[in-house]
Amino acid sequence: MRVLVLGGTGSIGSHVLHELAQQAHEIVALARSETSARRIVELGGKPLAGDIGTPEQWAGALPPLDAVVHMACDFDSPMGDVEQRLLDGLLPHLAAQGQKAKFIYTGGGWLLGASGDTVATETTPFRPLPAFAWMVRSLQRVIDAEGIDPMVIHPAMAYDASGGVLRRFIDDAIGRDAIRVVGSESVRWPLVHCRDLAKLYALALEGGVARESYIGAAIAGLPVGAIARAVERRFGSGDRAPRIISADTAAAQLGEWARGYAMDQQLSGEKARRDLGWRPTHLDPLSDIASMHSPMT
Repeated sequence: MRVLVLGGTGSIGSHVLHELAQQAHEIVALARSETSARRIVELGGKPLAGDIGTPEQWAGALPPLDAVVHMACDFDSPMGDVEQRLLDGLLPHLAAQGQKAKFIYTGGGWLLGASGDTVATETTPFRPLPAFAWMVRSLQRVIDAEGIDPMVIHPAMAYDASGGVLRRFIDDAIGRDAIRVVGSESVRWPLVHCRDLAKLYALALEGGVARESYIGAAIAGLPVGAIARAVERRFGSGDRAPRIISADTAAAQLGEWARGYAMDQQLSGEKARRDLGWRPTHLDPLSDIASMHSPMT
């Protein structure tokens, strides 16, 4: 397939791009800079200069596409407005190209709200953080669009050998007096390794059903205190307890989106396992943390 990848140099996107290239798909990936373009080539794709907020400047240069994988998200910009402009330009282009393209939209577990002791599934109603309400609107627009075969993947908290969602914990363990945990050590995070998540995107591209959603969670929920303490053992002094901060403090320091770190949530990846044959192999995140490499300084 010829696939347009949006967000292909991000912490998740780089793994997805590489996985798709390894499976002999022809990848075109949007690049905002020369650095991004070089990274795309390293991962096995062909860069196309452009920004997701200005599709009118690059959509005309696209070859006919079999699929789009959209993973781009910038927490430091008014992403709802940016995504509106992207969809305004890209969806009509896809509908007019003469062949129906698959469109994988990336949502996220934080759209489903806190689940507590209940394990959320694809049928759980949306209860997004206010900072992500725009994503539900965009997701529904893609699902309802004519001329494409849309699907949605909701990743759990994604990590890899360099950190991913755990990078802030690593930075705190190295550079602060304690790792900052939002809310409580008992808050549960659903987890997935980026390599396993990349395989899910590839499976959805090959065999996913149009207008279906799939949750990418290998671990339904792990207490964040256990995660933080494992990071402390690997990168810190080994015996410091996490420092608990409030969701208000996290939002003030990082942005309103950071309230998600305090969301006590469990997610089920059973549908992806059953319907797509997804078989995640990273099922012991604490062992993965113990073998993480030290970040470059």
